[in-house]
Amino acid sequence: MSTRSALVIVAHPDDADFGAAGTLATWADDGWDITLVCVTRGDAGGVDAVERDAMPRIREAEQRAAADIVGVSRVLFLEGYRDGHVEPSRDLQRDLVRIIRQVQPDRVLLQSPERWYDFLHASHPDHLAAGEAAMRAIYPAAENPHAFPELLEEGLTRFVVPEIWLMAHPSANEYVDITDTFERKIAALKAHESQTGHLGDRLEANLRQGGVRMATEAGLPDGQVAERFYRIKML
Repeated sequence: MSTRSALVIVAHPDDADFGAAGTLATWADDGWDITLVCVTRGDAGGVDAVERDAMPRIREAEQRAAADIVGVSRVLFLEGYRDGHVEPSRDLQRDLVRIIRQVQPDRVLLQSPERWYDFLHASHPDHLAAGEAAMRAIYPAAENPHAFPELLEEGLTRFVVPEIWLMAHPSANEYVDITDTFERKIAALKAHESQTGHLGDRLEANLRQGGVRMATEAGLPDGQVAERFYRIKML
């Protein structure tokens, strides 16, 4: 049986770890090959004490360290997209279609393009734009050989994504029990020192509280921790 593959598309370093690190660790433990794509290097993040020019390098290194903890196989950073300026442009769609056709994933996990008004921290404009671009790249572009004919010249033929998982969607129809991988989620987020170092013990406390709430929504036993998604089956 061939290894199953998952492709994760997010706007910034740390987005995947906040939204789905426990789930990704569970998939990795189950033998999934996981590719993470960051549209930007998060150059607008971090504290003011850090030199702005250094931030992309710092955040790339932090994301690679976090990926090692979670079990992500590879991390890719797109070129030419700035933190705080992401739009679902044709260029971004083409870049994502290229990766989708290269990876040919069994599952794509991405940020919801729909704003969640009850949880606005998850609805950063870059998140919405990256999610919208990824959705357009999945359907119809990746499966339409005429969408980006230049990709055919690269030998990248059409590909139909079987399944989409949305993070931070206002509705949820899929819950993953991450009780056994929750500590790795916390460790991965602590690897993003430039973004989480100031939180101290609040990081784990807040994430545990939210994860327990999601587990309760899912009907899991008391004390379990979960992550929530909106799952779309395309095939």
